[in-house]
Amino acid sequence: MAADCRNRLVVFPTSLCWIALVGGGNVLRNLGLGGSRRAAVAALSPDLLQAALEKNWNRSLVRRLEAYAEAEVDDFRDVEIDLGPQTEFQRRVTAGCRQIPPGSTLTYGELAARAGRPRAARAVGHCMATNRIPLIIPCHRVVGADGGLRGYSANGGLRLKRLLLDREALGVFRGAGVCVLQE
Repeated sequence: MAADCRNRLVVFPTSLCWIALVGGGNVLRNLGLGGSRRAAVAALSPDLLQAALEKNWNRSLVRRLEAYAEAEVDDFRDVEIDLGPQTEFQRRVTAGCRQIPPGSTLTYGELAARAGRPRAARAVGHCMATNRIPLIIPCHRVVGADGGLRGYSANGGLRLKRLLLDREALGVFRGAGVCVLQE
C-alpha cells in the first residue's frame, strides 16, 4: 500500500509564536510563523495550503518544534523536506544552510562560497528570502559580511531573527513566556 502523501496541515502555539506546518507522509513542505493562528496560516504558500487538510500531522516534529521554543536546541537536519523545483545552486545553498549549527552563523558570501559560487552572495540572499521552511532551513543563521542582520522574511522580521540568534548563542530558550510575535 502506498504511503499517504496528501498535504496535511497542523497549527499550534509555542512560546515563540504560532507555527503552521504543511506536509505529507514524513515530508515537510512549508512552515509558517505568526503571532496568531491566522498569521501563521497566512504565512504558508497558498498553492500548498489549498490542498491541506487539517489533521494532527507529524506529531514528532510538532513536539520537537515545541521543545525548540522552550529550551532544546535542535538542528532539524534529519527532517525530510520538499521545496519543490530548485536550481542546483539553490539546492547547494539550502543544504549548506542546514549544516550551520545552532549558535553559529555564516555570512551570505561564506554560504555562497560553500555552494561553489563565492561571488553570489546576493543570490544566496534571494534563496534565503524565499525559504518556505524557516527554522528547519535555518536562514536566520545567515548574516551580512559585517555580521549584521540583513533581513528575515518570516513574520517577526529582524526582531525574530535577532531573538533566535541570541537564544541559540546563549542556549537560552526556557521561560520565553507568551508569543514574542505581535500582529
